[in-house]
This record gives sequence, structure tokens and C-alpha cells, in this order.
Amino acid sequence: MSFSDSDASSMGGEYRNFRQISRERLLHEMLRSAKTGDSKSTWKVLIMDKLTIKVMSYACKMADITEEGVSLVEDIYKRRQPLPSMDAIYFIQPTKENVIMFLSDMSGRTPLYKKAFVFFSSSISRELVNLIKKDTVVLPRIGALREMNLEYFTIDSQGFVTEHERALEELFGDEDNSRKGDACLNVMATRIATVFASLRELPFVRYRAAKFLDPNTATTFRDLIPTKLAAAVWNCLLKYKETSPNFPTSETCELLILDRSVDQIAPVIHEWTYDAMCHDLLNMEGNKYVYEVPSKTGGPPEKKEVLLEDHDPIWLELRHAHIADASERLHEKMTNFISKNKAAQIHGSRGGGELSTRDLQKMVQALPQYSEQIDKLSLHVEIAGKINRIIGELGLRELGQLEQDLVFGDAGTKEVINYLRTKLDATRENKLRLLMIYAAIHPEKFEADKASKLMKLAGLLSDDMNAVNNMRLLEGSSDAKKSTIGAFSLKFEVPKRKHAARKERKGEEETWQLSKFYPMIEELVEKLSKGELPKNDYPCMNDPSASFGGSSQAASVRATQGRATQGQAPHSVRARRSTWARPRGSDDGYSSDSVLRHASSDFKKMGQRIFVFIVGGATRSELRVCHKLTEKLKREVVLGSTSLDDPPQFITKLKLMTAEEISLDDLQI
Repeated sequence: MSFSDSDASSMGGEYRNFRQISRERLLHEMLRSAKTGDSKSTWKVLIMDKLTIKVMSYACKMADITEEGVSLVEDIYKRRQPLPSMDAIYFIQPTKENVIMFLSDMSGRTPLYKKAFVFFSSSISRELVNLIKKDTVVLPRIGALREMNLEYFTIDSQGFVTEHERALEELFGDEDNSRKGDACLNVMATRIATVFASLRELPFVRYRAAKFLDPNTATTFRDLIPTKLAAAVWNCLLKYKETSPNFPTSETCELLILDRSVDQIAPVIHEWTYDAMCHDLLNMEGNKYVYEVPSKTGGPPEKKEVLLEDHDPIWLELRHAHIADASERLHEKMTNFISKNKAAQIHGSRGGGELSTRDLQKMVQALPQYSEQIDKLSLHVEIAGKINRIIGELGLRELGQLEQDLVFGDAGTKEVINYLRTKLDATRENKLRLLMIYAAIHPEKFEADKASKLMKLAGLLSDDMNAVNNMRLLEGSSDAKKSTIGAFSLKFEVPKRKHAARKERKGEEETWQLSKFYPMIEELVEKLSKGELPKNDYPCMNDPSASFGGSSQAASVRATQGRATQGQAPHSVRARRSTWARPRGSDDGYSSDSVLRHASSDFKKMGQRIFVFIVGGATRSELRVCHKLTEKLKREVVLGSTSLDDPPQFITKLKLMTAEEISLDDLQI
């Protein structure tokens, strides 16, 4: 039996992205390692708890697990059939309940399994280690006892969540319950720390400083959330540094901890990329899309489910493209497919005239020999078509333009009032989202009875206005609304200063105008990478000022960044924002994980990783920006958050911040 943290056997020279490393650790360091040593059995049982089942399902497919010799996956808390001839792999959280359950399984004359290989998702306490060691009957039946230190959910090749769906409510809610909040932050910190333990990275920990450190103003728990989380993460990292032989002794990357107050517009503004539109408009469950296909037997249409994920090359290519661009590319793909197929050409020549994407789709479906190849293409043609119809039906182009104009200072009260008065058919949700953007930029317009007048004009319910009012809770101090430099005005001062530069953009097609908006983390990450992030606003938990100046490590970081930015034009808003209109063949980091796909052959050119963690939920636009910046900075940018929220989910969570005894299921827009 060995008790150690799992060794870094999967850390080779070839560059792998965040999700690949996580996946390989689970498959190779955990499952494959149980094949060797004391184990003689070919097939094994994998036993997990509710949390680790999710960790595994986000990172690996069932086929991957089976390939590593697992024939059965079980829940530790469900009644299980004894399999005394088989070995078991336990991947569980280091809780007392889990340890007691494991000991119960393996004790007595007839244990459930022949041998147990136990892997904990995070650090186990000394007390629980002693509990295991005391059991002299179970001890000889343990083949391995290790800490995997992997307790996060890989939602993307460059994204993870800690699965704190109620973080807004628990941390920023009306009730200032610091004990409950501290407990939430401690679990969050443990999970974030396992990201760095997994990747063998030690970060410089930067965080958003409390905004209101005025002796006359009481600092609230809310305002200290990034500070408290940064301290808790650093404490966990120090333990790894002290106890794990494979953990770095000096800093290897950067972590920036923020909360949702940094940008309250990104979660509600319409993001016009294919990925965001799918999740915003199509009522998807996670990544699952349900659609109807004609019955092969001539009966009613059949329902099919498909996952829009990285294994689909078309999804990977188009997910970060503007919906108009994605639609055009899909039409081109379909046209190219038809032009290369004689049967389709003959079929198409009968009607004459130019074919629509729908005609092309029907034509291709009649070619059975290409069914697998074309199924995915047809699926995306159907999805894009549906999205474009919804955009038209809901009048989203006009609303989207108003949203962007508001953010960039080209519209104000007059235009918002006019929209609410004239667009009587606009949905309640869209009117609410517009008012939330308006409130983020002009909070003074919602003081006293002004809010109720706007609510009445928009035809919203008091429940809807709770979402607008609760945005103030994210500001930090209860006195924020009285301050002339409150969070709202601060956060959007920067874009407004650059207003003229944005107006000068010319020659860009109207189709892509709605791609003008960018989330605040784009600017923050760029400043962090250049060493321009203000230390007063974003202090460092392990302040590098003493050693950073002349160290060889600092020189290498700067040199890497220099290589990445060589040949680029001076920093300009116009150059930076016009990516939608680039030529198709350009490798802009938008269409896929291009930079990481090519990185393995050019490993040394990839700089140190940057991690950004947002408390209170991240958005798809922020995830897209991380992919974009990875290409631009030649540094893998990984986004972490408590959850990944689409606008309806975020609004529901905002409402819950002051709701009593209401569940997420009960409260919908």
C-alpha cells in the first residue's frame, strides 16, 4: 500500500491543454495505475460519489473508462452486488462518510471486492488516514491509497467550474451570513487549489481588492469575497508546496480572482456567437439539443438528442463564430458538398435557379452513402436556421444594436424609453435584460420612484425588478449607490473613454456590427499579461515585488511575452475588436482551439498559463475571450468560475438573492 499524492506520470514534453491534462490524470494516473502492481484482475469496478461522478463525466467518456479496464461504474451510496473476484477503484471525496462506507465494503470475512485502490479527490485529513490505518482487517486489502487532488469540472478545453450554483445567493445575498459564506469559500478554494495540484502549477495569486476601504464605511463580507478566496486558495497551495514532492517551489503561472461585480453587463447582453445563441435561444439542457427528424417508416417525426461538444468538428470550428458568419460558412460547406457529388448535381439541375440552404440540406439527405458525414452538417444547418428565425421573430437585431449602443455611449435614456414604448411585442425577458444593462451604466436612473416608472413602462413584474435591484448587492458596500465612484460607473468608464476610437471603425459589414461588445476580463487579462494591472486595485497574495525584479524567471516570462507580441501593431481598440471580419483562413483563435492544436510542435513558444476565476458565474463571452487571448498572447488562458451561466439562469439566480424559500426550479423568467 502506498500513501502519496498521485505522481505526475502524464507530464511529458508535448503541450496539452487544461482539459487534456485533467483527462489523462484520471485515465492514466488513476485507472491505468490500478492495472499494475498488486492487481492481477483484468476488469475492475469503479466506485464514485455524486461529486466525483460529475468530475469524471465532464473529463472522460464511458468508452475511455472501459478502455482502461473498468467494466462497471457504481455509486458508493447505492446498494451494490458483491464481486469478490474483482478489484475495485474508489474515486471519492475525503469525507468521513465516504471513508466509513469504503471500510465497510472491504471489512469482514467476505469483502465486496478482492482489493481496493483508493483515490481521493482532494487532501485527506490526518484523522481519516488514522481511521483507515487502524483497521487491520482492511489494510492488507488496500492496493493503493492516494490523493488525486482533482475536484473540479472541466466544462471546456480551457474552462472549469467548482459547481457552486448558488454562489450569488450564498455569498452576495441580502442576508449577511458570513459563517455560511466562509464555508462556501473554503470548499471553493479547495477545489480551485486542486486545479493547480493537478497541473503542477504554483500561481502568483492576484485578486480584486475591496473597493470601499474607507474608515467611515463598514466593509461588508461581499466586498471582501475575492480577498478571502485568494487567502484561502493560497493557504491550500502552501500545504501542497510543503507536503507534495512534485509541487513547484517557485511561481509558474498567474491566477486572477474576480467576482461578478467586475462586469454586470456580460451575463445579460446578447452575445452573437453560435455557441452563445444556441444556449440563449434554444432552451438546451446543458449541451444537449433535442430536434425532430423525419421517420424512416413514414410515421410521425422522431425526436433525436445530440450533444454539442468538442468531439463534433463542425461545432468546434463554428462555436465562437458570429451567428451570421456561422450561417454563411454552413451554406458554403453544404454547397461544396453538393458540387462534389454528381447525383446531387443532377438532382439539383432539375429545378434551376439558386438553391437555398434548406434545399441543399434536403438534397444531401437523399444521399445515403454520405449519411454519417452529412448528419452533422444537416444538424448545424437546422440549428443555425432555427436561431436565425428566432432572431427575426423576436426583433433581436434592433435590440442588440440598442444594447451595444448603450454600452458604448451611443444611446441613453431617450432610446431606452422609445424602445419600451414602441416595441410592445418585445418579450418580458428581453425588456428586463435591456433595463439591467441600463441600470449597470446609469444606476441613478433607478433611484426613488424612477425604477417603478420604468417597470410600469416595460410591463414588468415586481419579481423582475428584483433582478435589477439585486445588481446593487454585487457592488460590495451598502453605500455604493450614494457614491459617485460606485462599481457601476467605475466599470464602464474605461469603454466610454475609448468611445471615439470605436466610432472610427469603418468598412465593417453591418452583419458583424453586433460583435462590438467585449467582456471586461479581456482588458484585465491583457493588462495582467503585460504587467500593467494596477497593484492597488489587484494586489498579489504572494507579492512578487521583492524577487520579481531581477530574477531569471521574471526575465523568461517577459521574454516569452515579448516573443508573443513581436510584430503586432501597437495596442489599438479598432485592431483588437475587428476579428469577426477577418478572412476565413485566418487562424484567429475564434473558430477552434487552433493555437493549442498546433502548440505541441512549438511547445517552447507557449508562455506561462494565466488563470482567471470569477465568483458568481462566468459567461460564454468570457470563455470565448479566453480562447481568443490564448492565440493572441501565446499563453493558455484558463477560465474558472462557480458556474457557467446563460442569461436566463443568471437572472434567475439574481432574483434568488433576496427570495425566501424559493428553489431554482420554481423561479423562472
